[in-house]
Amino acid sequence: MAPPDPELGPRWFPGARLNFAENLLRYDDDRAALVFWNELGRQRELSYRELQAHVAAGATALAAEGVVAGDRVAGFLPNLPETVIAMLATTSLGAIWSSCSPDFGAQGVLDRFGQIQPKVLFCADGYRYAGKEIDSLARVREVRGKISTVGRVVVIPYLKEQPDFGGIADAVEWDEWLAGVRFPSTRKRVPAQFPRFPRLPFDHPIYIMYSSGTTGLPKCMVHGAGGTLLQHLKELVLHTDLRRDDRIFYFTTCGWMMWNWLVSSLAVGATVVLYDGAPLSPCSVLWDMAEQEGITVFGTSAKYIAMVEKEGLEPRRTHDLSALRAILTTGSPLANQSFDFVYQQIKPDVHLASISGGTDIVSCFALGNPIAPVWRGELQTRGLGMAVEVFDQAGHSVREQEGELVCTRPFPSMPVAFWDDPGGDKYFRAYFDQFPGVWRHGDWARLTRHDGLVILGRSDATLNPGGVRIGTAELYRQVEAIPEVLESLVVGQDWQGDVRIVLFVRLRDGNGLTEELTGRIRRRIREFASPHHVPKKILQIADIPRTISGKITELAVRDVIHGRPVLNRDALANPAALDLFRDLPELQQ
Repeated sequence: MAPPDPELGPRWFPGARLNFAENLLRYDDDRAALVFWNELGRQRELSYRELQAHVAAGATALAAEGVVAGDRVAGFLPNLPETVIAMLATTSLGAIWSSCSPDFGAQGVLDRFGQIQPKVLFCADGYRYAGKEIDSLARVREVRGKISTVGRVVVIPYLKEQPDFGGIADAVEWDEWLAGVRFPSTRKRVPAQFPRFPRLPFDHPIYIMYSSGTTGLPKCMVHGAGGTLLQHLKELVLHTDLRRDDRIFYFTTCGWMMWNWLVSSLAVGATVVLYDGAPLSPCSVLWDMAEQEGITVFGTSAKYIAMVEKEGLEPRRTHDLSALRAILTTGSPLANQSFDFVYQQIKPDVHLASISGGTDIVSCFALGNPIAPVWRGELQTRGLGMAVEVFDQAGHSVREQEGELVCTRPFPSMPVAFWDDPGGDKYFRAYFDQFPGVWRHGDWARLTRHDGLVILGRSDATLNPGGVRIGTAELYRQVEAIPEVLESLVVGQDWQGDVRIVLFVRLRDGNGLTEELTGRIRRRIREFASPHHVPKKILQIADIPRTISGKITELAVRDVIHGRPVLNRDALANPAALDLFRDLPELQQ
């Protein structure tokens, strides 16, 4: 296997032609397509017929701006219905959609959109999070001023009916933009017409997505229409058993690949439930939504499940979840005790599927199987059609042994390219430089006797004290089972010619890291993991840095404690948290 190459391949279904948006808009009726909630509750609903009309208007307006196949259109947006509409309008024309969530700083947006040079930029005036209203327009002004290719900024009023977007060149409000479409050549108003859906090659680009960017400029991964659609439908219909009468939700921002995955549910004709805001603001909001909307497939992060348990919530007792059939989790490995919590306190007869993949493939390597048992702590199965194995360091396939998660054969949702990587060097170094012809994903994993998979953490963050390789997730599972611990982060520190494990813990309010608690943490790790896993240092910390998509950043913390620069702090949701780890005297002892 090798990176896609115009001459050598792999290329999929070279004679096939399709339009991505056409497949997501195949239904035209009064069933609910999109339901939108935020922290204030239910906001609105769009039927499939209404969604088609909105996409038609958006596609007509984009065409009036001169957008054609291959152009880039960017969204700096909350998880709104307009975000879905803008994406579908873009891809209906064969243009390429790229988005990031509005909690990025201006430099983080520039590091992404500045590379791909979009022609149109969509934004909202702001967003809500944890009860606060946060302005986006100041950052939009800065971004617009530094990307010369943007010829139109479309502002969606979200916080205010009439936002003040003065000072943003070429800006227009969403409704005005849709209602006043004029082609520059004639200046005549053009009625919205349903897109003709140009049929394009199977691997024609539809999405540009980004790596986390904590070690430099984010990599721009270009995903093709056919591979994305085929993979998503396989995962939604076969692995999730999604049907037309389902109502599916995933807690995600528009900067995480789970948003793209969720929106592909439109191709099944299901109702997609969107949520914008904090997941615990108020604490029960997502369960209120699940009950009121009759959600059948509820997707979230492993961290959210852990936080629900820490908050003492018992959705099984407080909410009617009779419609709920499946709970999906991703973002990080789901801890063993979280499996127990789901079945004890959420729903005893639910299909719990921990899934794992990545932005790199805009899909999954391992996920659920609706007709097989759920084993505590395991991802049920490897994806259909995915040659997923675990390799030892010598490149041998192993079972019930820890190693690198790899894929030994090509698959349709490989990126078709990295942006601005004409020779494919960045692509090759990202996935193929360790095992020739084999995709190495960067996860440390173990295949189980049930043919399931256990994800042990990122292999580039794997701990190596005394030459024993340890996945970080193995420690997190044990540490975060302790009631006083809200969350934790573990890194390896170079020390006296070896590596020692340093564990940082963020504790619940009112708790301190006493000798008794430290001892209890060490005993649990020793008993339930191994003596090799026991940290040499356990330190209390006030906050733990995360990427915008909510993943903890072990590598950035490791750089900080070793005095190395973190190249792209704007990739973090809370970059100030990194400063808490700098020059800690305990790390010099």
